[in-house]
Amino acid sequence: MESEDEMNCSTKTNQLYEQPNRPQRGRRVRAHSSGYMPGLDGLRALAVFAVIAYHLNVSWAPGGLLGVTLFFVLSGYLITNILLKQWDGTGRIDLKDFWLRRARRLLPAVFVMLAGVMLWMMLWAPERLAALKGEALAAVFYISNWYLIFHQVSYFESFGPPSPLGHLWSLAVEEQFYVIWPLLLGLGLSRIRQRKWLTVGTIAVTLASAAAMALIYIPGQDPSRIYYGTDTRAFSLLVGAVLAMAWPSGKMAGELSGSKRWVLDGAGILGLLVVLLMIGKTNQYQAFLYQGGLLLFSVAAAVLVAVLAHPSSFLGRFFSWGPLRWLGECSYGIYLWHYPVIILTNPVVNTGGLDLSRTLWQIGLSIILAALSRYFIEDPIRYGRRRRGRRRTPVLQWWQRPLGVGAKISLSIMLMAVLLFITPACVADNSGNEGAGISAKAITENHEATEQTQTQNENANENENANENVNKQEDETQETEQKDNAVKGDTAGNDITVIGDSVMINVAPVLQERLKGVVVDAQLGRQMYQAPEIIAGLQKEGKLGKTVIIQLGTNGSFSEKQLKQTLDSLQGSPEILLINSRVPKPWEGEVNETLKRVAQTYPKTKLIDWYSTSKGHNDYFYSDGVHLTQAGVEAYGEMLINALSPK
Repeated sequence: MESEDEMNCSTKTNQLYEQPNRPQRGRRVRAHSSGYMPGLDGLRALAVFAVIAYHLNVSWAPGGLLGVTLFFVLSGYLITNILLKQWDGTGRIDLKDFWLRRARRLLPAVFVMLAGVMLWMMLWAPERLAALKGEALAAVFYISNWYLIFHQVSYFESFGPPSPLGHLWSLAVEEQFYVIWPLLLGLGLSRIRQRKWLTVGTIAVTLASAAAMALIYIPGQDPSRIYYGTDTRAFSLLVGAVLAMAWPSGKMAGELSGSKRWVLDGAGILGLLVVLLMIGKTNQYQAFLYQGGLLLFSVAAAVLVAVLAHPSSFLGRFFSWGPLRWLGECSYGIYLWHYPVIILTNPVVNTGGLDLSRTLWQIGLSIILAALSRYFIEDPIRYGRRRRGRRRTPVLQWWQRPLGVGAKISLSIMLMAVLLFITPACVADNSGNEGAGISAKAITENHEATEQTQTQNENANENENANENVNKQEDETQETEQKDNAVKGDTAGNDITVIGDSVMINVAPVLQERLKGVVVDAQLGRQMYQAPEIIAGLQKEGKLGKTVIIQLGTNGSFSEKQLKQTLDSLQGSPEILLINSRVPKPWEGEVNETLKRVAQTYPKTKLIDWYSTSKGHNDYFYSDGVHLTQAGVEAYGEMLINALSPK
């Protein structure tokens, strides 16, 4: 059985987000000294900054969410490596010790971050505090992913101020892996004599998880269920586990010959290129990711992990660069803090694009908070007070003595209980999403106005039908009114049909006032894949005009195929206008790029650029950054009128 010091070394230096043994000053860091693989810390730094780039909506890293998959592969490899090493040394897996060490490593930092976020909310946004209680409790028990699934909280398609705890789903997936995998691995090791069959079985489960993701995924619809699910994300963790079974760190040769070293680093460079290419070129709305792409990325990440873990790798030495390694050591805290910092410090509405200075200090603040958490909270609780020899120390009174580990953990739990359960009654009464509430009110008011206008139009049509004999004088009067409308900038709307979502509900009253006879079909939450059915219904009812305006994309992305299906269903329409989107969500760029690309291939189709029109106009939007104030409604309506006016 390993001694306590040896167990500390192997455990604390080989798990995701964990801080490795710090080498003594003046000594060169060598891979596998005391079991330490410094290159993997550099990989952690790459992973966490990919995630940060994604959450900052940086255009050159649309696939930054794949940084989470990198962490999963690392976790599967390192944890399985530890468990196999313990089994080979003792013939058993000490589950109690393993789980206690995970708790000591992970819980203190989470508690501190949660306490900080809840305290900030209590001081600056008390109306949102009660709504966060459920998410905070789910985070404490590491079930955030299933909490979000069962409460139908989309990772990609939610409006209003985002939750500062939305990123904790990935920690929940990992912790669930920490609970279940040691049990399954121990059972397999005890029942299966030949290790190769255990590896084959793990590969089979890995493929089953990836297949579940591909089968459950529906192109063009919100992928949050498969994105959050432990069952559909387990394959990335298991790919790392398979690597640990096939090539554990203890079997990596210390030195390799020239040709073998070139092959090793060549494989690592290839894996790194795949990782970087997918981070830079993919996004969360591509079907490719869910139909094998994430599995491919996981395999490439596993190849990269294997090379960086090897002591003879030149690539591993590059990733062992001091500053990069230090950031990797702090990556757990950086991951915990970066998202709340970004969410709580971003402006409510931002139409000006990325602010470089704000971005830099957000990243800097995240790193500072992570370092403070590591040195003052995590390390003292994790390692305890280090003995520095037998120096005589003065006898201290009880109030002068530093708190023990148990006391610190108890105080953390008490603090969390206070913040989670003891909140003013007024806070609970005002819970909810303020931004969404404002927008919902605005939408409701405009929707009521739309219905009222539609009722008036229907009554007018009935009266008009009752007058079967229309004389020449009335025709002349109508012609005169149309000319007057043209002078005022109004356009006849008898042959215009508008199909949209909640944004168009806002704009409908203006259009119906300025475009007499226009048909507006708008609905909350509508998406592009629903458009062909809506168009068929309007066509059947005789309400599809010669000019069709489509405003969809607010509620989520759509594929090029889905947009083309919509346009193909409008083959009889001589003019089609597509309106792009301004929405402070990751799919904004994907939606606008798809609209632009497809519009260029359809001769009858013209793109209306709301994104550029609204740039720099924060006053056009409510606090969700999507739905329109009165100024925004007027600007949107004027944009459409101008687009429809003959040149």
